[in-house]
Formats: sequence, C-alpha cells, structure tokens
Amino acid sequence: MVRIAVHVTPKAGRDEIAGWHGSELAVRVTGAPEAGKANTAVRELVALALRVPKSTVRVVRGETSRHKMLEADGTTAEDVRAAFGDPPPELS
Repeated sequence: MVRIAVHVTPKAGRDEIAGWHGSELAVRVTGAPEAGKANTAVRELVALALRVPKSTVRVVRGETSRHKMLEADGTTAEDVRAAFGDPPPELS
C-alpha cells in the first residue's frame, strides 16, 4: 500500500494527471465537486495510471478539500514512480 498526496482541480476541461506540483500530484478532472463526482473521477484516473482496480484506490483524507490523501492497495513507491515520474525531493 502506498499513500499519494494529490491536489485536485475539479471541473477542468479534461481528465489528466498534470505531474508533481510541490509534494502533491496535480490531478485535473471534469467531475464537479458535488456528490463525490470529483473524488470518484480522481480515484478512477489514479487507478488507471497505476494499473490497479479502481476499488483499491480510496480517499483517506480531504473528502471535501482540493488537497487529498489517497491510498492505493497493492502498489509500491516504485509503481508510483513508474506511473507519475519521480516526486520532488523531500524538503529538509
């Protein structure tokens, strides 16, 4: 299991993962931030990129915020690097 911090832009022109922005993965989704539509779109997009079932990706923090923490079961930090590139180095 791995945790991924994401920054979500809802109601975007298209669904895409825009790469690392600071320590968060920037994710743009067309879903509106109502009734969980944006969260569902984020989970599906991240699961697709990681090549895991969407049921294994869940929002563990930030349900109603643009700043979210996702957990993806059955994945490793290496899977995240392969799907999204190297995250920026940690700030000391």
